[in-house]
Amino acid sequence: MNAKPWDTTYEWKAVALLALGFGLVGLDRWLIAPLFPSIMKDLHLTAQDVGNCIGILGLSWGVFAALMGGISDKIGRRKVLIPAIIAFSLLSGFSGVAGGLAGLMAVRALMGVAEGSFCPTSFAATADASHPKRRGFNLGLQQSGFALFGLALSPIIATQLLGVMSWRWVFALVAVPGLIIGVLMYFTIREPETQTSVEHERGHWRDVLKRRNIPIAMVALFCAMTGVFVLGAMLPLYLTDYLSLDTQRMGVVVSAIGFGGFVGQFGLPGLSDIVGRRVACIVGFAGTAVMLYVFRGLGAQPLALFIVLFVAAFFTLGLVSLLSGPVATEAAPIGMVSTAIGIVVGAGEIFGGGIAPAIAGFVATHFGIHNILWLPICAVVLGIGVSLLLEETAPARVNRKQAASAEVPVIE
Repeated sequence: MNAKPWDTTYEWKAVALLALGFGLVGLDRWLIAPLFPSIMKDLHLTAQDVGNCIGILGLSWGVFAALMGGISDKIGRRKVLIPAIIAFSLLSGFSGVAGGLAGLMAVRALMGVAEGSFCPTSFAATADASHPKRRGFNLGLQQSGFALFGLALSPIIATQLLGVMSWRWVFALVAVPGLIIGVLMYFTIREPETQTSVEHERGHWRDVLKRRNIPIAMVALFCAMTGVFVLGAMLPLYLTDYLSLDTQRMGVVVSAIGFGGFVGQFGLPGLSDIVGRRVACIVGFAGTAVMLYVFRGLGAQPLALFIVLFVAAFFTLGLVSLLSGPVATEAAPIGMVSTAIGIVVGAGEIFGGGIAPAIAGFVATHFGIHNILWLPICAVVLGIGVSLLLEETAPARVNRKQAASAEVPVIE
């Protein structure tokens, strides 16, 4: 019997649409960072308040990523994806009507609920649509939308729009694209054909934690996300308050996180399809550590800052895609891909995206904004050691190893 041909057309449509959706997650999440200097003046906020606003979204994101990942394995991808993208788009617009710190934090916490629900479900939907030999690349490509829209374009969009409108209207304007993508997903994304056939094989979420790479990926992702979110939250203040760059130049420099991350989020997972997940993780953490140390020694040199930050972001955001995508997917028990991704992403978000920015805000307030870079540097150095514990799961590497073992003659 001939195998059913792979639906490549649906694969690329689904991956492209999910990449745009996750890009809007990034845009809605990180648009606030370059707007904070203006928001701080209007709402009388401190650096600690900034860290808390970033952190509370990360905490709620982490909790609901872990929760909704398992639920989407049971009820289907569409029932989670479409309501989630509509909800976080509307809530992003509501950020613009906040009258103080409490209101802003409440809206951001609810955004984390919706975005956390969307995150692992969208990764699982990408894995469902992808041919196994393109899984690493496709998962990275989908996640690269987060970096491109959220960390590359949002600083430029925000700082340029501030010249013609208030920060409140900026939030309202960027809510619209998410509603459009939600409608397109309704007509395009479909449930995997294997969803019902594996229902009886699905185990308990504790079974996920028994897989060797899952707890290792949880700790490693915490290290990588500490690098991403401390930089994303605090770098605008570091550049304006410590290096005295103006708002426009700050926006361009910070955009390097997104442009470098965009390339890294499909580049590093794609490379891992060839060299293996473990080697790619080690290289990613080591490269991030070196680049952040170099960045710390630079002065007010926008071009040099941009280049070094670009390379650092290539590695660290590439790690986020690699650990939450291929590593988590390939470690998952049958029928529990979204559950595994949710647990890994949830742990990384709670600690790296939630607690780390709040700690960075404390460091900036009490020890000076210039010392915040030590936090991500220490985190990624720890990540090198954690990555050494990973078990190799890249299909190409595993197949080559098995083929080589089969060719070795047995000596009597």
